[in-house]
Amino acid sequence: MVDTEDRPVLTGLIALVAVAAVIGIIGGLAALVGSKVLGLDGDTTASSAGSATSSGSLYLPEPTITSDTVVPESPASTTASPVDPSDANSKEIELSAGQQSVSAMQQIDLTGSYPTGEGAILQVQRLEDGSWEDFPVTASVNNQTFSTYVQTGQTGENTFRVIDTDKDLVSNEVVVTVG
Repeated sequence: MVDTEDRPVLTGLIALVAVAAVIGIIGGLAALVGSKVLGLDGDTTASSAGSATSSGSLYLPEPTITSDTVVPESPASTTASPVDPSDANSKEIELSAGQQSVSAMQQIDLTGSYPTGEGAILQVQRLEDGSWEDFPVTASVNNQTFSTYVQTGQTGENTFRVIDTDKDLVSNEVVVTVG
């Protein structure tokens, strides 16, 4: 056996670990008994027979149709008419630029509204040589509005728009002169 008088630090450390283990076991048992007594253990059979409270599970009633309930039409009963994308899109997402002209690499603030696009991510695009190219900037719609900024060194008139790529809806165009 090891002589403990020669190693007081080891003796103290062993005693500390033993005391911590005993306290942990006693605390764990107290928590277990306390949860059983208070009914927090999740056992629905241990609840008192005279208790009128629910067992703690979530209860959702079955939906019922009332006079205020709006029942949507089935998709088969509606006929979709072709919509001119330039007409519908410009009314859906409204875009405006905070500046009409800026110096090269100066911030251009783009803000707008998108009433039906809560949570949507909008991609900023710039018109380049007659086609729309993605600009490395996006904006998210929050409370029906969005806001972001772009910077460009391309001088001259720059035309921007935003697009909801999930729905293929585009905003109106804004023109900013850079240079």
